[in-house]
Amino acid sequence: MRVLFVPGFMQPGHAWSPVAERLPERYPSDFLDHREHTFEGRLAEIAELGEGAVIAGYSLGGRLALHAALREPGRYRALVTVGADAGIDSPGTRSARSEADERLAAWMETAAIEEIVAIWERQPLFADQADAVIDAQRPGRLAQDPRSLASLLRSAGQGTLGSVWPLLDRLDLPLLALAGALDDRYARSARRLASEAPRAQVRLVENAGHAAHLQRPDAVAELLAEFLDQHFGEGGLGDLDA
Repeated sequence: MRVLFVPGFMQPGHAWSPVAERLPERYPSDFLDHREHTFEGRLAEIAELGEGAVIAGYSLGGRLALHAALREPGRYRALVTVGADAGIDSPGTRSARSEADERLAAWMETAAIEEIVAIWERQPLFADQADAVIDAQRPGRLAQDPRSLASLLRSAGQGTLGSVWPLLDRLDLPLLALAGALDDRYARSARRLASEAPRAQVRLVENAGHAAHLQRPDAVAELLAEFLDQHFGEGGLGDLDA
């Protein structure tokens, strides 16, 4: 069973390499390096490269994976999300986030990528990441184009996309919702994903925050392999579909 890894905001696809290289050989992987920087463009890329695959997405990538699967559930075999949710429920909160995202996008269009990355790395969300984890991500972030980041934020930011929480009960795909145990907000979201999607399960990664796949790639790879074995290994759904 092939796994397509979808990166988060300001990341290249190979940011998932620490997990992919730890998976058993029976689960080959591809990395999605986005060329498109709009919501619809990225969903089209996921649809093209993810046909018949398990889609694993981090943060924004996980949110896009949920949208892709709800739009075309028959195209994919399963979903894995890390540090992701299904959107902002409250219209008022989403409107405020949209205004904040627009201010950030307008600033990004005029700022140097070095300045953008320096500020991005100082977010409280990443405060529990070791310097080595942040340093390893920096080259991929510095390779981004500020105008493309602004375009993506405007079309696929949490303030722009509507909540798909009410739609999860129709998601008839196996779903593994992962989150770092130290990432309180997204740990709650992972539990909620598991409670509202009919074929979902939640696993929390100890001693990890928002980027659990980078902080504890060994643990994430082990949980992912267990999930894949459960559904596509010997005696799993993969054999029934053969």
